[in-house]
Order: sequence, then structure tokens, then C-alpha cells
Amino acid sequence: MSEPILGKRLITFGNLLFELFHLLGLFVIGTAIVWASWVEVFAIIAQGGPKIKDVLLLFIYLELGAMVGIYFKTKRLPVRYLIYIAVTALTRVLAIDIKEMSDIHIFTLTGAILILCIAILVLRVGSSRFSESDQLER
Repeated sequence: MSEPILGKRLITFGNLLFELFHLLGLFVIGTAIVWASWVEVFAIIAQGGPKIKDVLLLFIYLELGAMVGIYFKTKRLPVRYLIYIAVTALTRVLAIDIKEMSDIHIFTLTGAILILCIAILVLRVGSSRFSESDQLER
């Protein structure tokens, strides 16, 4: 009879260790995002002011921080935030390097941004129409 009790305690202990590791990992990632953003802010101050590339990079840090915060609260990875970050990163590349890009490169980047925006729309519509609560009610 002691084996099932021991097994349950080991499972509970393993779940606790996993949860602690999860929280520690989120804390480390969040700290790294804050640190990197402040390094960027001090670099902007040192150069005398922000440029468009600096502002877009700060938006990427903001989106990363929001993603970690949502993941911390809900225990779910918000896939849409990853796509938002990708759109911002591609927009940053387009805004910074557009003078040196060929036409095909510009069309490729704008096409990629369009595809990612369509993906966001599909995810939003899908999540509102086919939420988990609908699955549980059926």
C-alpha cells in the first residue's frame, strides 16, 4: 500500500520541481529582456537620440516582454505574439535597409509581412470561433 502513496508523492515533488524550473526560466528570460532593453536605451542616449531602427527595436523588446508576461500568467505560449515580433523585425529590416535593397528583396519582405498578417488574422478568427470552451461544451 505504501507504493501508491510514494508514487503520488514523487509525482507531486516532480511537478513542484518542474513548476519551480519553469518560473526560474521565465524570470531569467524576463530579466534578460529588461537588461537588453536598458542597454539599448543607454546606447540611444549615448548617440544623442533615437532613430527609427532604435524605436522599432524597443518595440520588439516590448513585445517579447508582453509575451513572457502572458506566458507567466496563463501558462500558454501566445503564438500571435511571436508573429507580431516577426512582423516588427521584418518591418525594421525594411525601414533600415530599403535604400540598399533590390526591388525583388523589397517585394519579398513586404510579401512575408503580408503573409504573417494574414496568419494573425486566421489565428484571431480561429481562436474566437473555435475556442477551448466550445470544445468542452460539446
